[in-house]
Amino acid sequence: MAVITAVSTKRFNLRALFAALCASAAAIAAPLATAQTAAQDFPTRSIRIMVPFAPGGNVDITARTLATALGEALGQQIVVDNRAGGGGFIGATVAVKAPADGYTLLLGSSGTITVAPAVAKNPPYDPVRELVVIGPIHSVPMVLTASGKSNINNYREFAALAAAKPGLVSIASAGSGTSNHLAIELLMRDAKLKLIHVPYKGAGPAITDLVGGQVDSMIDQLTASIGHIKDGRIKALAVTTRKRSVLMPDVPTLSELGVAGYDVATFTGLFAPAGTPRPVLDKLAAALKRALANTSVKERFAALGVELIDLDVPAFDAYVKRDFENWRNVARDAKISME
Repeated sequence: MAVITAVSTKRFNLRALFAALCASAAAIAAPLATAQTAAQDFPTRSIRIMVPFAPGGNVDITARTLATALGEALGQQIVVDNRAGGGGFIGATVAVKAPADGYTLLLGSSGTITVAPAVAKNPPYDPVRELVVIGPIHSVPMVLTASGKSNINNYREFAALAAAKPGLVSIASAGSGTSNHLAIELLMRDAKLKLIHVPYKGAGPAITDLVGGQVDSMIDQLTASIGHIKDGRIKALAVTTRKRSVLMPDVPTLSELGVAGYDVATFTGLFAPAGTPRPVLDKLAAALKRALANTSVKERFAALGVELIDLDVPAFDAYVKRDFENWRNVARDAKISME
């Protein structure tokens, strides 16, 4: 009887263990199945794209150019949510900390993805670990401009005025720690200019003050400045890339003007919080490609002088990581650090 009892107990324990394992597997499988179903049905409601700058700047213009076409590709409304401040950190952090379900995305740019985190002492997020790439959008040159109300008509006059009045010529940016700001810091270092940096909460307010003559100059993305340049409200002094812009073939590059090796462009792309299900990311990536192929979107970006980035998701992800490391090296070498 003792032997029979032992065997029965052993069988009972094995059955209990098997039942427990099955229950555990079911408990694990249930949420996975739910997540897979949700991913298959995605999207079932509107999607929010966070723009971490005020309306009117490059990132905002890009988001609004894409919103309608992207919404059509996904079959849901795209809501552009502007959250300015903190050099882009405030709005970007909202996106980074949002649920990883595909319903809150980030229109990321060099400023919030690779520049600000590279120069901040204690960035509120890690762009490499806490964000995932959905896909690239475009790259755009920056442009050095002067107020239309100023007596500055070209870069040589700008540099001469800065040399004659060191620390008195003001230059605006979209905010401290942004790509615009770092481009200014690089210009001051490489051209040996002493300027007063005036940070704003976004490019829109900065351009408004530039047009009004409250600041002398600005470095900003060409997308946000081109309309004001064409209307004569601000003057284009130089572009920041090695090649001239097709929209302004008569405007020289800073490198041509003696700032040797100066070459700065910014990128934009669409990002999601890390942990977003792969099927959701794939749907978003496919929809982004369709939106960028839309004729009206292509014509709008061409008019703005931007160049669509022709990279697949892995290649763009690698590009972003290299850019982040490059800006960290620049910030470290130049001893640029933001609180």
